[in-house]
Amino acid sequence: MNRSIVPETIARQPWHVLIPLAGLVSLGAAVLYSAAGGSLQPYALSHVLRFCVFLVAAITLSRIPREFFRMAAYPAYGAILVLLILVELLGAVGGGSQRWLNLGFMTLQPSELMKPGIVLALARFYESLPASITASWRGLVPAGLLIAMPAFFVMIQPDLGTALAICFGGGMTMFLAGLPLWWFLGVAGSLAVIAPVAFFTLLHDYQRNRVLVFMDPESDPLGTGYHITQSKIAIGSGGFFGKGFGNGSQSHLDYLPESHTDFVFATMSEEWGMLGGLFVLLVFAIILFWGLRVARNSTDRFSSLLAAGMALTIFFYVAINLMMVMGLAPVVGIPLPFMSHGGSSMMTNMICLGTIMAVSRWQRRPSGLG
Repeated sequence: MNRSIVPETIARQPWHVLIPLAGLVSLGAAVLYSAAGGSLQPYALSHVLRFCVFLVAAITLSRIPREFFRMAAYPAYGAILVLLILVELLGAVGGGSQRWLNLGFMTLQPSELMKPGIVLALARFYESLPASITASWRGLVPAGLLIAMPAFFVMIQPDLGTALAICFGGGMTMFLAGLPLWWFLGVAGSLAVIAPVAFFTLLHDYQRNRVLVFMDPESDPLGTGYHITQSKIAIGSGGFFGKGFGNGSQSHLDYLPESHTDFVFATMSEEWGMLGGLFVLLVFAIILFWGLRVARNSTDRFSSLLAAGMALTIFFYVAINLMMVMGLAPVVGIPLPFMSHGGSSMMTNMICLGTIMAVSRWQRRPSGLG
């Protein structure tokens, strides 16, 4: 853009990412409009308004200096952990889960804040840890505890999907910090041994059913396998070009559950077909590779881990949701970023986006002070 005409604050934004993202949000709004039977309410209008509000918040976040991020890392983590404890004591119950705090002016889901919060805390931890001892127990045990505490409180809400997202974001930050690969392979092997015991002792009945349904959804197509079966029907029936805007029978006839949240990709695929799906994948690829490029170009460990961790947190949302709606993963209640209706998901992903924008800005201002 011509900076003699456009203010510097606007010209320096990553428009090569924000413009495709705006297109993705617009597609999401069109899908939500259709899912509501051709009405802006209650999904499409609020979806666009939330994006606009959180985009302003993300741009504001990108203006914050690096030193503030560093100083706020542990206090922010501690504050979110306290909120998770308060959820257990005072939280509101909805849909069989206790995940929200009623603050009067809004309802907050603190577990969503912990997804970027754990990445920020671990980036700060590994920045302060000498590289020579990263591969020792001092690089593993404290970080593991930082992940385990919020994951435990989220698991007992219960919210398996969010707990997995916290563990993934934290685990990837640890991996990128330079911990030995064999440690991760050892943890994976241990989980493989523990998983059968945990399946029968720690998971709730509905969570066990989701795993069993994932393995054979056709065994109960009208019961526990209904979600996955209808989702695959919707995606497959769209073909290459789709049935056309507003012509999705699976969502309009209420065959497809949660057509505006967890299964919004199936709703989109039925009407917009494979072409719409490829556009969605292209935009997410642009966001992911931009985030990883920002991380690679960072000159300090904190910035690099922070940008990469935030990019991979968004990737986790996308990968698990798409695998879920196509029957490649159990249904764990993870929405599709920037397309599913929901303020908590939009907030989390825009925090991640704004943080990557901040790291990109620090590269242009190496002091990180403005």
